[in-house]
Amino acid sequence: MARTGIGIRTAQETNQRLTGQIHVYDGEGKGKSQVALGVVLRSIGLGIQNFLESRVLLLRFLKGPGRTYDEDAAIEALQRGFPHLIDQVRTGRAEFFGVGDITRFDKQEAQRGWDVAKGAIASGLYSVVVLDEINPVLDLGLLPIDEVVKTLGQKPAQLEIIATGRGAPRPLLDIADLHSEMKPQPHQGDLPGLEGIEIYTGAGKGKSTSALGKALQAIGRGISQDLSHRVLIIQWLKGGKGYTEDAAIAALRRSYPNLVDHQRCGRDAIVWRGQQQSIDYVEAERGWEIARTAIASGLYKTIILDELNPTVDLELLPEEPIVQALLRKPRDTEVIITGRCKVPPAYFKLASTHSEVFNHKHYAEKGIDLKRGVDF
Repeated sequence: MARTGIGIRTAQETNQRLTGQIHVYDGEGKGKSQVALGVVLRSIGLGIQNFLESRVLLLRFLKGPGRTYDEDAAIEALQRGFPHLIDQVRTGRAEFFGVGDITRFDKQEAQRGWDVAKGAIASGLYSVVVLDEINPVLDLGLLPIDEVVKTLGQKPAQLEIIATGRGAPRPLLDIADLHSEMKPQPHQGDLPGLEGIEIYTGAGKGKSTSALGKALQAIGRGISQDLSHRVLIIQWLKGGKGYTEDAAIAALRRSYPNLVDHQRCGRDAIVWRGQQQSIDYVEAERGWEIARTAIASGLYKTIILDELNPTVDLELLPEEPIVQALLRKPRDTEVIITGRCKVPPAYFKLASTHSEVFNHKHYAEKGIDLKRGVDF
């Protein structure tokens, strides 16, 4: 029988590629820096699973030390437990500025960050280098585009580069192996969306990774707020083992056992429309019962419903119970919903934030395998 419709590739069915790719995430929509954090989480998880096999540099432009970010506490916790797996450098001012506000300090800080990046790329010590918000740095003219593009184009073969931020310049997009653009989608409902409901959909890469980054932010918020911010991550259509984020989440759970819960649902196989099995419905419903109870309980401040959209699209779950559960969610509970779908479910109208990820370029279209610790 032909495979048709939406299917989520599982970790066990995915081969490991050896060569690194250049990823660019840009656009006006929300989720770009969250993707960077999601990659960090997965890369650390791979390093935990395979000692010293993966090491990541998180270089954050335009995010100087004068401001505290939600994810800082979670990253620091992972650094304490696994100092050999992650390095973080922050450069720039702590506030937003435009072209007319550029100072010598801004250029010096951008150059300082880029000098660190060049050294890291040349060293061969890292498997992943994340250049968070480098796109607007280039767009503002704080760094020479030609030099950045040349350096990235000559990176070691195995190195993965993640570049994020709005305003990616054309020369960077030209050398990228993957380009996902995140566009904000207008609200479709008759009434305003409910605050705290975010949806990430579309054909481009970055939806689940962005949700993992959101989870890392929420975990950090919980650590810094005396464990009062509990987080639940539920992932549909992703049963089995082999997902690298599991190890990092498990490590955080060991340090903060009451802060984060994580549940996978589904078979360790791709589910295609017309080929659903009884176990697929059972697993989907099992996940939803956990999610529904969690939403109603008010015990969790952030709930990630990863791949809920294709689960509904495959008719493994009905829409109406989800709509009703979201309508009754506590005001201070965030719900993050991800996944592509052909027909937007009714609950899309409840979202206050909807970011659609458009696929402009993807190495998988050339037959290149996904990479453990980056893609899954």
